[in-house]
Amino acid sequence: MLQTIDRPTSHRRTGLPRTGGATPRTPHTPLAPAPVRRPLPCRGTDDPDLWFAESPAALEQAKVLCGDCPVRDACLAGALDRGEPWGVWGGEIFERGVVIPRKRPRGRPRKVVAA
Repeated sequence: MLQTIDRPTSHRRTGLPRTGGATPRTPHTPLAPAPVRRPLPCRGTDDPDLWFAESPAALEQAKVLCGDCPVRDACLAGALDRGEPWGVWGGEIFERGVVIPRKRPRGRPRKVVAA
C-alpha cells in the first residue's frame, strides 16, 4: 500500500504578497545635490608653468591666485611633506625645498649706495 504525504504546492510562504520572482523595492529618497565645486586656480589656468616660473613677478602672480583657494592649507602641507624642491605650493614660494618670502631676480644684486 502506498502512502501519500500532503505537501504544499508552492514554496512561497503564505500571507506574503506575490512579487513575480523579483524582490520588492522600497522607494528610495533622492540624493542631496552635490556641493558646487569651485575650480582650483592651479587647474584652471592656461599656463601651468606659472607655478614654476623663473620670474619673481610671475611667482607673485601665482601666489595671488592661491590666495582664496579652498585647498590652500592642504596643498602647502602636502608640499612640505613631500619636500617639493621648487614652485608655488599653497600660496608659498619654494626654492631648494625651503619656503622663501619672495624670489630675487636673476643676476647680480644691486650695490647699496651709502648716503
